[in-house]
Amino acid sequence: MEDFYTVQGEGFHTGKPAYFTRIGGCDVGCSWCDIKESWNAKLWPLTGTDEIVKRVAACPARAVVVTGGEPLMYNMDYFCRELKKQGVKTFLETSGSHPLTGDWDWICLSPKKNSPPLKEIFEIANELKVIIQSKDDFDWAEKNAARVGKDCHLFLQPEWSVRDKMMEPIVDYVKTHPKWQISLQSHKYMRIP
Repeated sequence: MEDFYTVQGEGFHTGKPAYFTRIGGCDVGCSWCDIKESWNAKLWPLTGTDEIVKRVAACPARAVVVTGGEPLMYNMDYFCRELKKQGVKTFLETSGSHPLTGDWDWICLSPKKNSPPLKEIFEIANELKVIIQSKDDFDWAEKNAARVGKDCHLFLQPEWSVRDKMMEPIVDYVKTHPKWQISLQSHKYMRIP
């Protein structure tokens, strides 16, 4: 759908520069998705993988964040292999609802209730980022946290449109459940893509 150089705004790698590649197409369909235009892959012209690899490899950060849509709707093996040849670190943002393909240095799993992650993604996720839209989502977060490995970093992130309402409950929750950290969409505060 698009690719660009920016600074990671969410989760464990917040504040680090990276090249972003947003893959068009998503069958998860979160009501609060801030990139709904990514859902229909047919709206976006196909771009050659080698062309994207060249742009990523030219980036000074030597890191790429692959996001969507839902990137794992597609086979990511060739893309990752070519990036690795260029010495680029690969970071995946996924709902985990499709089989894993590609060779990833970091996997951020952001599970969605309407299309839960596959079992195998839990044990290899480096980061679990659960979007909190209502207090019911804390239970969903705990169910997913119980399935990831002990070294997985746990984040609760307020859904953007209710951030003012949900921030206090998230802060209170993290204070009483210190295994969690708070993730913010800091790129929106900084007004960068």
